[in-house]
Amino acid sequence: MSADASYTVKANVCSPLSRKRLGFLDRYLTLWIFLAMVIGVALGHYVPSTTAFIEKFQSGATNLPIALGLILMMYPPLAKVQYERLGEVFRNRKVLGFSLLQNWVIGPVLMFLLAIAFLRGYPEYMTGLIMIGLARCIAMVIVWNELANGDPDYAAGLVAFNSVFQVLFYSVYCWIFITVLPPVLGLKGSVVEVTIGQIAKSVFLYLGVPFLAGMFTRFVLLKARGREWYSTRFIPLISPLTLAALLFTIVVMFSLKGNLIVQLPLDVLRIALPLLIYFVVMFFVSFWMGRRVGADYSKTTTLAFTAASNNFELAIAVAVAVFGVNSGAAFAAVIGPLVEVPVMIALVNVALRLQRRYFARDAGEILRQPA
Repeated sequence: MSADASYTVKANVCSPLSRKRLGFLDRYLTLWIFLAMVIGVALGHYVPSTTAFIEKFQSGATNLPIALGLILMMYPPLAKVQYERLGEVFRNRKVLGFSLLQNWVIGPVLMFLLAIAFLRGYPEYMTGLIMIGLARCIAMVIVWNELANGDPDYAAGLVAFNSVFQVLFYSVYCWIFITVLPPVLGLKGSVVEVTIGQIAKSVFLYLGVPFLAGMFTRFVLLKARGREWYSTRFIPLISPLTLAALLFTIVVMFSLKGNLIVQLPLDVLRIALPLLIYFVVMFFVSFWMGRRVGADYSKTTTLAFTAASNNFELAIAVAVAVFGVNSGAAFAAVIGPLVEVPVMIALVNVALRLQRRYFARDAGEILRQPA
């Protein structure tokens, strides 16, 4: 086995969510997530005081409970990343180039076309959907990658790379895809004014904080207690935070919009359909292309989830800041994560099935390793 393959297998085995070590909570993860969604919608619709209470913790366009949940959810996976190896992530220029193509050309264009095809009669919803497609994922993709036994180092590297591109180019992309292109196609364009500073603030909050926390934890504790203690004692201790924070975040997100989901079910479905198509197409095309360029399972699945996921936090923040909290664009942006959660959980299971079918050697090596 090559050194790279050996590392990949080891990284997958160390995952607390690997199939060999699944506990009761992890084994029924999909069930808990759907229950969290139902509880959130029920609280938002039948207990309006819940929404009022959560909205007390709003700071500008940032909901503090959701921000806290996302940071805690991402911290354990980012604490596992071998930051000292991040330089190796970018040595395979073919894989890196493919990721950039998927994230910054294919993804935005596909969402733009889907928004026009399905929502041209609803310009505000169309704008919100386009904004989602332009915001590449920097948050929850870390969790989906973890659940699917993807490569944590590649995920961290690609997410960091996307973050830099996001800060530099998101405002330019918004201007091109929302202001310039729609009139060319006979549609009404919108003027979007968003600064690099606004984007950098969102990126730092949802990625920078857990990224710095994970890096600091790793370097300090490895030096103080050693690699074995860190891997066998500390990582298992903090790993349950991911699941707990994920469920908490889902309940909060769904409760905030539970009433609208019940009142406007057709509008929700109207926005959800192109999102569903986008997630599925991006995942399968990226997975297929990753396999074609010779990436192993862990890197292929990382590429697929990185391409298929989006930074809804940024899209929501910009939509609220530019169009207002009660705008159709903001509503469409909020529907995004409500669709992403169940679809990505389903795709995690699809990825694990694809591993057994097309990467049998990888799966076999993982199962032969000691726990």
